[in-house]
Amino acid sequence: MEGRGIKSILIDLTITYFRQRGYQIQEEALLEGVSGIPHKFHLLIEKGNEKHLVTVLDWKRTLGVNMVIRLDMASSDVGFSNPVLVSNNFSGHAKAYANRRGMTLLTKHEITRRLG
Repeated sequence: MEGRGIKSILIDLTITYFRQRGYQIQEEALLEGVSGIPHKFHLLIEKGNEKHLVTVLDWKRTLGVNMVIRLDMASSDVGFSNPVLVSNNFSGHAKAYANRRGMTLLTKHEITRRLG
């Protein structure tokens, strides 16, 4: 991993986390939405009939609701529900929105603790 950025390390952790849970992983999924707009996601994960789009944002600040809404809208535009967002920390509003919409929010701390 020499010379790789922090973002790449968090993506690698996320890949390891989902692989341990039996998911097949496609990196850098670029999908065109019904709107005609292309959307890029860090991962497309699949296990059986289950498919999720994953975005990883390694920001030093708390991730707010606007980024969660953006991922939800992009995911819906390409025909997916229940996307996954990985970051360092999420605001209370972001968590509440994600909970209402059936989205999964994972922190770097949760992933590293579960990889144990």
